[in-house]
Amino acid sequence: MNINYTAEELAFRDEVRAFLDDKLPADIAEKVKGLRKLSKEDHQRWQKILSAQGWYATHWPAEHGGVEWSAVQKHIWDEESCRYGVPRTIPFGVNMVAPVIIKFGNEQQKQQYLPRILSGEDWWCQGYSEPGAGSDLASLKTRAVRDGDHYIVNGQKTWTTLGQHADMIFCLVRTNTEVKAQEGISFLLIDMNTPGITVRPIITLDGEHEVNEVFFEDVKVPLANLVGEEDKGWTYAKYLLTYERTGLAGIGLSKAALGHLKSLASRRLKHGRPLIEDTGFSQRIAQVEIDLMAAAISNLRIIASVEGGGVPGAESSMLKVRGTEIRQTINDLARRAIGPYAIPFIEEELALDFDGDYLSDEYAAPLSAHYFNNRKLSIFGGSNEIQKNIVSKMILGL
Repeated sequence: MNINYTAEELAFRDEVRAFLDDKLPADIAEKVKGLRKLSKEDHQRWQKILSAQGWYATHWPAEHGGVEWSAVQKHIWDEESCRYGVPRTIPFGVNMVAPVIIKFGNEQQKQQYLPRILSGEDWWCQGYSEPGAGSDLASLKTRAVRDGDHYIVNGQKTWTTLGQHADMIFCLVRTNTEVKAQEGISFLLIDMNTPGITVRPIITLDGEHEVNEVFFEDVKVPLANLVGEEDKGWTYAKYLLTYERTGLAGIGLSKAALGHLKSLASRRLKHGRPLIEDTGFSQRIAQVEIDLMAAAISNLRIIASVEGGGVPGAESSMLKVRGTEIRQTINDLARRAIGPYAIPFIEEELALDFDGDYLSDEYAAPLSAHYFNNRKLSIFGGSNEIQKNIVSKMILGL
């Protein structure tokens, strides 16, 4: 594999940089680089800018309004976005449910939902995990029973990221209890404003309202909202998860975080000298940088292998495991660089409008919050232990 960019790819990188220099709002970039909270309005403002450029739906075919970038172009966009401080794309609509609708949905569903995802008119969330059905997703118990031209849905989903903002949720539901667990699951699109849906916040350790519990009580969902065939939802879920797990590798995010770590270690002092000059600490930075370089090459190799339009297979599990471990290591080193100031957690310093005196470095509070929040990386999207089982079975044949 040639790891050097071609002249055309370098020209594309220049185009990306020029666009970000011109269009990325400075206040949003400042929040992203400072690990500050972003509002729903921040995300929507940036989505409109991307959509106007035609660069929002990078996983979609052109016939549906997507941009048909090569795998390398997508990689360049990801790296430059993270370097500039571009907000993370909320993936549930554009990068997760949309590919499923494009591949398995009917024409009416494509015409109804895809334009609204592109325009930002609909904000989507994901209804997969349940209490007792996380990594073992096939054990889910939320039921959908046919009643005329509707399904009646009852059950509970949990860890629903940003569900408090959502207009729509895509759900895995059990439609058949008489077959093997994986064979009785269907994929439904549900309007969050439907009577019988209750969203209850879960406040995480960093004080943030990011995830939720979602309860369904006799919720009526039109049969037309079934994607594909009844009882075949497990197939569609696996297809979606290959996109999710590849994105969870977070190579661009880790490169940006590594840059922050080096900057922080250059400012913090140990015995009167910059921490980055400390032999033990610099060796730990060097090791995680080597690991990140290896993961980046693996990521390029995998995306190059699907250049023709396919999706990653079990290799996405390998990326998810290694990528999340690297991100957590960088978070840990940054927390160690702050030292004792990482111990007190001052939630007020995370507020968008905070204008008081910081306890220590202005980076300390958001860094601690980021560290706590990112402990979840090796759990969601299928825990790393489950991903290792997939790799051992599907790649190593064990």
